[in-house]
Amino acid sequence: MEECCPPACAGIPGTTGQMFVSLQILTYEPSYSNWCILVTGFTPLIMPLRYGMMLCMHTKQSLLSDLKNLGLDPKGTTLAHFSYKSLGDVEGGAQTVVDAMVEYMRDGLMVFPTHTWANVNDDQPYYSVNETEVCIGIIPELARKTPDGIRSAHPTHSVVAFGKEAEAFTNGDHLYTTPCPREGAWGKLLDRNATILLVGVGLNRDTFIHGVEEWLDIPNRINEKKRMLFIRLADGTLVPRPNSGHVGHVAENFPRVETILKERGILSEGKLGDAKVLYHKTQPLTRLLNELLAKNPDLFGER
Repeated sequence: MEECCPPACAGIPGTTGQMFVSLQILTYEPSYSNWCILVTGFTPLIMPLRYGMMLCMHTKQSLLSDLKNLGLDPKGTTLAHFSYKSLGDVEGGAQTVVDAMVEYMRDGLMVFPTHTWANVNDDQPYYSVNETEVCIGIIPELARKTPDGIRSAHPTHSVVAFGKEAEAFTNGDHLYTTPCPREGAWGKLLDRNATILLVGVGLNRDTFIHGVEEWLDIPNRINEKKRMLFIRLADGTLVPRPNSGHVGHVAENFPRVETILKERGILSEGKLGDAKVLYHKTQPLTRLLNELLAKNPDLFGER
């Protein structure tokens, strides 16, 4: 039998610690030349080959280990933005990622953004806590459906939270008229000095920075025109609420501060699965952005 992967390529599900085995091609069919069958104990797994190399299969246990290696406080508050594809192959798919995050943070608060700004608009002005799909990827979409999660009622920038304080964290998010109100969930992330994880994505996906600009009342960030949206709460109550969206594509310019954030020790880098992770605490980032935006309010504007 021909080895298709070095011994340290893949952790084996169901084992303890960091155990690895040599992976071997057991069958070969021309029509299935991109696949090989692995044997782990008595359980066969099928995984694809890319560029002649075996992909590593990440498991819930290996993801939990990666989260620990990031130094993430399991009793604190974490919000994570994800590119699922960046993680590589995960046993059980995207739901495993959600489950790993929730389990790791079971003694704290785990938060996923569940934005709907692409789905709730002038043409379709209705948002339902229980039914409106997420517009930012499979992981938050699965998170909103996961038992024990509580989703906030913000019509465009909602979150779903897991933990004993999830209800208090998400409560009242529908009462405000801007995307990231200081009194809402995004502002509460600042109060809790939460950790923001950017998994396989950059600062251009860091919604919290939108919040900082909003709280500083930076000009030309919030649309002055409000549209009437209709919010269906979890209990079925329908609440009309005027709402303003963000202006333009300012987030594309958030990476301008990546270098200084790293130089100041605010932005760290690590790995989750195959993904590069950028992460920061909310309070030191806010202090630095306050300083930078005081000097140049249009720091993230067009140039």
